[in-house]
Amino acid sequence: MTLSSGTRLGPYEIISAIGAGGMGEVYKARDSRLNRDVAIKILPEALSADTERRDRFMREARAVSSLNHPNICTVYDVGSEASGTGGPAVDYLVMELLEGESLAQRLAKGPLPLDQAIRIGIEIADALSRAHRQGIVHRDLKPANIVLTRQGGSSAGSPQAKLLDFGLAKIGAPQPAPGVSMPPTIEKSLTAEGTILGTFQYMAPEQLEGTDADARTDIFAFGALLYEMVTGRKAFEGRSQASLIASIINANPAPIASLAPMTPPALERLVRVCLARDPDERWQTAHDVATQLRWIAEGGSQVGVPAPVVAHRKSRERVAWALAGVLALVAIAASARMVLRTDSVPPPIRFTVVSPPGVVLSFPRLSPDGRTIAFVGTAASRNRVSIWVRPVDSFAVRELEGTEGVLRPFWSPDSKFLGFFAGGAQLKKVAIAGGPPQLIATHPGGADGSWGSQNVILFDGRQADPIWRVSAGGGTVSIAMKPDPGRKEIGAGWPYFLPDGKHFVFAANGPDGPVALRVGALDEEGSTALGDLQSRVEYSSGYLVYVSQNTMVARPFSPAKRAFTGDPFPVTDRIEIGALGLVDFSLSQMGDLAYVTQAAEQKSRLLWVNRAGQDVGTVGEPAAFGDLALSPDGGRVAASVTTTAAGKTATNIWIYDVKRGATSRLTFGERRQVTPVWSPDGTRVAYAAFSESGVFQLATKLASGAGAEEKFPEDKEHHLLPTDWSRDGARLSVISATRNVGNLDLLIFDPAHPGKSEPFLQTPPPLFESMGRFSPDGRWIAYHSNESNRNEVYVQPYPPTGGRWQISTTGGSVPIWRGDGRGIFYAGSDDTIYEVPVDVKGASLEVGTPVKLFQRTQVHGAPQTYRWSADRDGQRFLVNTPVENSTPQTAQIVLNWAGTLKRN
Repeated sequence: MTLSSGTRLGPYEIISAIGAGGMGEVYKARDSRLNRDVAIKILPEALSADTERRDRFMREARAVSSLNHPNICTVYDVGSEASGTGGPAVDYLVMELLEGESLAQRLAKGPLPLDQAIRIGIEIADALSRAHRQGIVHRDLKPANIVLTRQGGSSAGSPQAKLLDFGLAKIGAPQPAPGVSMPPTIEKSLTAEGTILGTFQYMAPEQLEGTDADARTDIFAFGALLYEMVTGRKAFEGRSQASLIASIINANPAPIASLAPMTPPALERLVRVCLARDPDERWQTAHDVATQLRWIAEGGSQVGVPAPVVAHRKSRERVAWALAGVLALVAIAASARMVLRTDSVPPPIRFTVVSPPGVVLSFPRLSPDGRTIAFVGTAASRNRVSIWVRPVDSFAVRELEGTEGVLRPFWSPDSKFLGFFAGGAQLKKVAIAGGPPQLIATHPGGADGSWGSQNVILFDGRQADPIWRVSAGGGTVSIAMKPDPGRKEIGAGWPYFLPDGKHFVFAANGPDGPVALRVGALDEEGSTALGDLQSRVEYSSGYLVYVSQNTMVARPFSPAKRAFTGDPFPVTDRIEIGALGLVDFSLSQMGDLAYVTQAAEQKSRLLWVNRAGQDVGTVGEPAAFGDLALSPDGGRVAASVTTTAAGKTATNIWIYDVKRGATSRLTFGERRQVTPVWSPDGTRVAYAAFSESGVFQLATKLASGAGAEEKFPEDKEHHLLPTDWSRDGARLSVISATRNVGNLDLLIFDPAHPGKSEPFLQTPPPLFESMGRFSPDGRWIAYHSNESNRNEVYVQPYPPTGGRWQISTTGGSVPIWRGDGRGIFYAGSDDTIYEVPVDVKGASLEVGTPVKLFQRTQVHGAPQTYRWSADRDGQRFLVNTPVENSTPQTAQIVLNWAGTLKRN
């Protein structure tokens, strides 16, 4: 049964749907008596139709409502409402409305920090203890049934765990006080003997056998849950239900310390006892588990010290444990390894680097000395991409001025400078101590580099390019390594210097990306093949590290012999390989590791807001939305949506009918289809489709989905992305992005003659023009450009006459004309939407003062994408906004990581 907005159940008015599952549908509702928002679960019709089961469920729901605990979702009320149609009554539960993300969503992004995992574990164990004392066994404890919310919490800014969904709970007798005898059960539960209930990966063996479950069944599930929070991996896995069940019954999970070396042995033991197959061998009460976790959290006993620390404890014991928090441990480790060197290996330490507020973190780069982390930071508006640095032993993060437009930085051997390409052609270096960047060389198409100990920089370019070299002090660029055409190699990339500063490893490229790992040398022709390769590679501490089949592996390697000395072994999984072998990891020469795991699918919503920024509706359900475009009549939305299935990610165009609420898929590519644009009559959609040649080409398709897509001729040197379709249907405004350079120009295409185009604005890098939009009468084009060293919105006549008017005054991008042509909307640098009045005076344009309308956080996207739009009369705006409580992008850092490899 589906309830529409406005439906009333007793004193509760339905607002919107939240979700659905096997135990019913959940809605957000308003309690008219207490004037508060609540969550309402509607019981399944199959349950409501069975009188005995329904009555028993309602009795059990009332029992659960008696649980009063800060870490249990409160059940406020139960009720029944006549359907009004003669059908069965609607039975419902009224619960606390929680704002946050589920533990399952959080774990999709990687393991929790150890202290946070222990604290949340304490909260969950306390909640279970309260339920068990009331005679309630949950029986479906899993990450999806725990919500992390910031409503309260045990520490400022920390998420608080809330246990919910007792839909499979078993109600028995409350646990007796010591020395008091009570009957074993009050009544039978909802399930018959021999029935398997729960989620397989968290089920105790007795659940899998269909036998009776008690509090110790929840303790087994809790052990599996805690294991996953600390390691980021499930305790039991299998390719099928049969193999998963066999794993739970017969196998032991890998030791936690093998996946998270800083785990205290006491925590390892606690989890091991929780996961004992025989219930009599487990912890017997959740209260005992919570007590043990609190003791571990205090960290005052040697059994609570991570195993790698014990051997070094005596000399540093008082210092290490007197300092609080991760930074203290990081500082100790960083100092110790500088003194101990190779005769004593400091313990590994893991921590997370979170991006600064309003900035998206990517490409973390550890300095060779392991003391500093550099990363690319993209401002929330996506109009400013620059280098940020943070000392390993500090939370202080700062932006390096003058590094705007950076691609991916790389360190100097002395850890004092960062090299980088900006604007697609300028190779620069900047001192991390401060000061303006210095130009080293200009070379169109330059991309990723490596800085060797002989003060030579190697860098690559496009897929079919060689590797170039240049002195770090500046000079002439020359070829350092060519591909071997005899091996069907078309290019070379991802150079990385070995310690001697002369030899380097690199990837030989085939038509589809890296095909072989090779080693070459400065001033020498030819190279030696080391094996097959899928990704970029780095060297540190006797290992070459690369990614194969989404798993990071380390393989022993001798720089002197320039040969492998052992077999590869896995380091961590869920590492995504990007275009042409791009992988987001970095090594220091002190044996540290930084990496970003495969990103979880980040959902957003399409939100209608008025001119004051107030919410007035939504389009579709939350999804991984990208670009969006409103149809000319405002009745439909074309949006790019990213989905992941069977480990493969694709982006396609979907059509949303605003009035009917219907959704249909327009494209079905396995790669990326982006930047949708409507034809003026609303019958077709133009978009950019990623081709097998590795470029975006123009394509159009009927908005109804009928027929095949029609592709424009491919330009193998340029990405082509449409931004607007003129009202007379005769012209398409298109961004032309030079491949692997980043230079953006504006072209005009004729949809009736796909091979025909004309330039509108073309400038040399690092200047660019983007997001051209036709005025309603087709006589003007608004666009944004960086010619003033920041993005501003301009207007020029079409065809160009040399005249030009600046629209924005303090930075702006993504212009949209008002339907009457007398105003232009644009986005400011802080996600603020502005409106500027314009008036045509013959061949001139009269521009008014920008007026701030509203500020609304948008999903991050490149400045050549639309993440918002406006209807023609400018009264409503559709904004692609992140779902609330989304977790910021993080990088995982493992100090002294190589020491773990040597111990193993």
